[in-house]
Amino acid sequence: MSILDYFRSTKKTNTASLAKERLQIIVAHQRGEREAPDYLPRMKQEIIEVIRKYVQISDEQVSVQLEQNDDNLSVLELNVTLPEGK
Repeated sequence: MSILDYFRSTKKTNTASLAKERLQIIVAHQRGEREAPDYLPRMKQEIIEVIRKYVQISDEQVSVQLEQNDDNLSVLELNVTLPEGK
């Protein structure tokens, strides 16, 4: 076994573990979207339109998440990255 074989084998392991982690993130994200109410995407778009009346932002600058607790309590979290003020 040469020293190059040692480095090649770790890259494959690292690549596989990285791919596995990414897949787990994608699956978790899709599960979260399935449990979200149908009106959430429309609500996000309307919120973005209201904010755009005052500040120029893109869709990527807005993050909307809905968390539900066991106590039948829903929390809507909205994060907006605003541009620097003048």
